[in-house]
Parts: sequence; structure tokens; C-alpha cells
Amino acid sequence: MWQLMMSKLAPPDRTGAYIRPSSSFRNFVSTAPENPYGPATGRYRLFVGTGCPWAHRTLVTRALKGLEDAISVSVVYPSEGGMWVLESETFGCNTMPQIYQLASPGYQGRCTVPVLWDDSKKAIVNNESSEIIVMLNSEFNEFASNPEMDLYPVDLRSQIDEWNDKIYQSVNNGVYRCGFAQTQAAYDSACSELFAVLDEIDRSLSISRYLCGDRVTLADVRLFTTLFRFDAVYYSLFKCNVRRIQDYENLGAYLRDLYQLPGVAGTCDLEAVKRDYYGNLFPLNPGCIIPTGPDAGSLLKSHDRAGIKNPVSS
Repeated sequence: MWQLMMSKLAPPDRTGAYIRPSSSFRNFVSTAPENPYGPATGRYRLFVGTGCPWAHRTLVTRALKGLEDAISVSVVYPSEGGMWVLESETFGCNTMPQIYQLASPGYQGRCTVPVLWDDSKKAIVNNESSEIIVMLNSEFNEFASNPEMDLYPVDLRSQIDEWNDKIYQSVNNGVYRCGFAQTQAAYDSACSELFAVLDEIDRSLSISRYLCGDRVTLADVRLFTTLFRFDAVYYSLFKCNVRRIQDYENLGAYLRDLYQLPGVAGTCDLEAVKRDYYGNLFPLNPGCIIPTGPDAGSLLKSHDRAGIKNPVSS
């Protein structure tokens, strides 16, 4: 029974390893000729779940760039059956499957968040978080209050992309590969890989304030949303319990550094994270008991990382 429920929640490959399905809508906002999705203020919105790390990336990027007035947000919550339900009716829809059907009648795929939505066309522009944050970084600068902040600078892109590839496989998706593994071998492999990369990141952060030097980039944004959830959820519920992030010499302080950047803490809701994971992943937590801790207030403690200088830039 447990394996049947897990297979519906997270379909595995033949070895019992979790394989994340690809996103379906991959259009871009840009000024390119004949592109139907041009930059504008008040035209686009994000559908997000506050507990979801992939959606959280878009909220962090929106906050860092200062796009709160240009791009609206519609919040969704997971129902007991796993469906995303809208906080309030939008365009006559109450659930994300209805939003997907409005945009693409007859759609049969997964109805995930985040979604970058075009209000004027009633269309889904994109539902791949890694691409949405690139758009938010570069395509709305004329409407941003922090247009000078470039989270994906040309001179660092190869380094950012290298970190992103490693972190996605081993950390962002790695915690899910641990939690959703259906064989011991699949779990052991994912867990070993996860902590090998966390150890590598911790060593790198001993000489570099952020992943790519002294500037925050999209690589940090993508790592942050997993680290924020790690000690509260992944450590216990997903069996990622070799070490907590706060136990690392550098990663814990790095997490506090990012959390304390202007606007970032306002995108973080640890109680919603715990409620969504512990309350809705029934196969992993049959009693749906939500733990009391940890306290997000610890993220406001001093991080003492401002003086760390990257060897290249010092």
C-alpha cells in the first residue's frame, strides 16, 4: 500500500529512484520581434505556493529586483489530495488545474507552481522556475526598483551555470530523491551525493561570501530556498539527517546572510513550509503531525560574512 501511494506521489524509475518530470510551458518574456509576451507592468502575475521551494525562488528574485509593484502574486495552497487551490477565485478559477485548463483547454499534464501568467492573454507564459527567475532578473528592469542588481551577470554565467547544474541534481532535487526513494540503494545514492555536494559548498564558502564571489547571483537564490527548508523539513521528513545546515561551519552563516538581504525574509514562511510538507505528504507522515520547531528567529542572528573576500576579487 505504501509503495502504491508513493508511486502516485513520486513516480520512480526501475531502480526505485525518484525522477522529476519536466515542465510543459516554456515561453519567454522578451522584447524580441514578434514575441507575444513583451515586458510590461501590471500585465503578469506569479501563481505560487509559499511552501514550495521552486515557487519560492521566484518570490526571492522578485523581491531582490524590486518588482513587487510590477508583477502581482496569487497564492495557492495544497489540498489534502495534493491539488493546488487558489487563496481566492481568479478568472473564475479556484484551483490550479482550472487555471491550466483556462490557458490550455484539454491539458493533461501536471498542474504545478510556480506559473508566470499573462493576465491580458489569460495564458501561461512559463512554469519552469529556473527560467522564470532569469526573466525576472533581466526583462523587467525598466519597472524594477533595483534594476542595477544583476543576478545573472555575463562575466559569471559559466560559473553560475556550473553551480546550478550541480546544485539542482544533488541538492534542490537531491532532497526529494532522498525523501521519495523507494529502495535502500536509491536512498543511499541520493543521500551520499547530497552531503558530498553540501560539504563541497561549505568548503567553497570558507573563502567566498557567496557561491560566485562577493555578489549574490541566481545560483545563491536557487540554493537558498532548499537550505531554508532543510533543517525544518528535509532533515527529518526526507531522512536527510547526516547533518543539519546549522551544523556546518559556513553554510549556516551563509543561509542567515541570504535571509537577511533586503526583502528576502518577507518571502519566507516557515510555518507554511512545515504545514505543507508534514500536513500533505501522507505516505511520509501518516499522522500528519506538524512539529513545533525550529524557530525562524535563529536566522536573524549575526552571520559575520561581510568581511569574507573572494580570492579573485581581493
